[in-house]
Amino acid sequence: MISAQMVKSLRDKTGAGMMDCKKALEATDGNEDKAMVWLREKGLAKAQKRAGRATSEGWIGSYIHSNGKIAVLIELKCETDFVAKSDKFRELAKDLAMQVAAASPVCVTPEQLPQDVLEKERQIYLRQAMQEGKPENIAEKIVEGRIKKYYKEVCLMEQPFIKDDSKSIEDLLNEAVAVLGENIQVGRFTRMALGEDSE
Repeated sequence: MISAQMVKSLRDKTGAGMMDCKKALEATDGNEDKAMVWLREKGLAKAQKRAGRATSEGWIGSYIHSNGKIAVLIELKCETDFVAKSDKFRELAKDLAMQVAAASPVCVTPEQLPQDVLEKERQIYLRQAMQEGKPENIAEKIVEGRIKKYYKEVCLMEQPFIKDDSKSIEDLLNEAVAVLGENIQVGRFTRMALGEDSE
């Protein structure tokens, strides 16, 4: 039997709705860890359903490092003013700004990477693989693997979350969509570090 305490505990950890928490616990025989995974999977489904909806509201999140030498502004978009004003949404914007400060991504998604930059990286990885004596068909697979790793370094949505590296920023956004019930998107960001030239 699923107790109210079990539901509350799962809700506190995930931020999901009471009914969703109860369903997740029922579906996983009361196992909290499995219920968290269940909610994340359902969140992904909800995120995909909402992906096409317009995001005309939002919040500009900010972060200034304690030493005053790194600052970030990030545009986080949602569907309604109601969600934009929620503590959970603003906390997400702050976490994302902190992520940008710490991990220095250059773009939001892999699609935003300039093709010439990507092609340059591809050529470097191909030369490295060939110098390692790999056959061409194997070298191509190695290049694809290294490109995926490169995305995790330079694309915000692909990066592991600095507060919990078991999930990516995309996972974090999908969880927020599941909890807040709206399409949520990162618009753009600006990162400034004292003494660094802006690109």
